[in-house]
Amino acid sequence: MVSKNQIKLITSLVQKKYRKQHQLFIAEGAKVVEELLQSNFELVNLYTTRPMFLEVSESKKSIISDSDLKKITALTTANDCLAIFRIPQEKDIEKEGLIVALDDIRDPGNLGTIIRLCDWYGISQIICSEQTVDVYNPKVIQATMGSVSRVNISYIDLELYLAKSETEIFGTFMDGQNIYKMQLPTSGIIVLGNEANGISKIIEQQIKQKITIPRFGNLQLTESLNVATATAIVLSEFMRSY
Repeated sequence: MVSKNQIKLITSLVQKKYRKQHQLFIAEGAKVVEELLQSNFELVNLYTTRPMFLEVSESKKSIISDSDLKKITALTTANDCLAIFRIPQEKDIEKEGLIVALDDIRDPGNLGTIIRLCDWYGISQIICSEQTVDVYNPKVIQATMGSVSRVNISYIDLELYLAKSETEIFGTFMDGQNIYKMQLPTSGIIVLGNEANGISKIIEQQIKQKITIPRFGNLQLTESLNVATATAIVLSEFMRSY
């Protein structure tokens, strides 16, 4: 059984201010939880509806009912387990190789997918504007499928960071250079912008090389690509140089 105080704490972690206050976040589903248990993230409590995760000590694990899980889940349909992890201290920004920079990404699913893509393509560092959705949002954690434990994510003053950077800075635009016809480097910063508005004007001033994914349809009426889809294509092209 989950106590009222536990329910209050767990459900409060859906909101960023309480995650920051308690320095905790939640993860749901066996796949995500298993990935995080194998990482350096510190488990605080695990709630599950059936015997699983035998490696977790009994002092940190509770078998609960389906109805109790429904009271604490952040998902529309409850999964079979929910875990509380401690938010780790933010690490220094890794400056080697390719870095993905996110300018005001607001959709949790997009951020989670981008983190997973970076993990897939071996990108170890993401830098986010302070307006970008919180990486410990439950929907972001869900979408990363555990990749959040393998990619370093930093929230910074993106304009200031780019202004001081000495590496080549690329940005995705509708009117940039055709990415399929470019010789791309193995290091640099790749900036991707907001879902509705793209890269902001203030960040655009720091972009040294505008790139675009060309449209090939006969009518060419599609307005733009989803930012996570664009990330997959861009990273794939950059990784051809490796």
